[in-house]
Amino acid sequence: MRLSEGDPNRQTTYGDDPGAMALRWRAAGSRWLHVVNLDGAFGEAGAANRAALDAIVASGVPVQFGGGLRDQAAVTAAFAAGVRRVVIGTAAIENPTLVDWALSEYGSDAVAVGLDARDGLVRVRGWGESTGLHAVEVGRQLRLRGVVWCIYTDIARDGLQTGVNVAATQALSAETGLHVIASGGVGGPADIEAVRAAGLPGVIVGRALYEGTVSLGE
Repeated sequence: MRLSEGDPNRQTTYGDDPGAMALRWRAAGSRWLHVVNLDGAFGEAGAANRAALDAIVASGVPVQFGGGLRDQAAVTAAFAAGVRRVVIGTAAIENPTLVDWALSEYGSDAVAVGLDARDGLVRVRGWGESTGLHAVEVGRQLRLRGVVWCIYTDIARDGLQTGVNVAATQALSAETGLHVIASGGVGGPADIEAVRAAGLPGVIVGRALYEGTVSLGE
């Protein structure tokens, strides 16, 4: 399913078989699948999602996985399930030593930090709480800790297909030295082209794939 602006009350369900969906994207040529455990992100029990994650991993496509990874046990379980890279969001702000541990245990290429922001300010716990911290400020601190990869989501655009906030994403990369993957707002091929033209290493495409406004094969 996809949310609009991270609001659990504004969700659209596109299917009830995550494993089959993963195979669909593999057939279209996907080299990475970005997966979010929404139950975990909102601090809810998400045991049923373990079966979904197992089915997605079984597709054979490398998985980048986040949502509720707030302690060592959760991170360890994700890697044990076959995830290639974890995305630590809330805990990167509230418990940065978890990031230190994950980097030392699994390496910088296997750990990304998710910075989810509205008006440039980072939000946590399923995007429900503002930290009052600017994304660039947080990004600089994370880079000093050894973080290399970052997922930057503009919450105000996520799930709306209104265009990627390329300027803010590029600025975060330039001012922190992080490899920043853009997220939120992709509406069509032009958005992907804009991200690439900005020199960013990647972009996450969600609703646009399910709505058919972006062809993964293309």
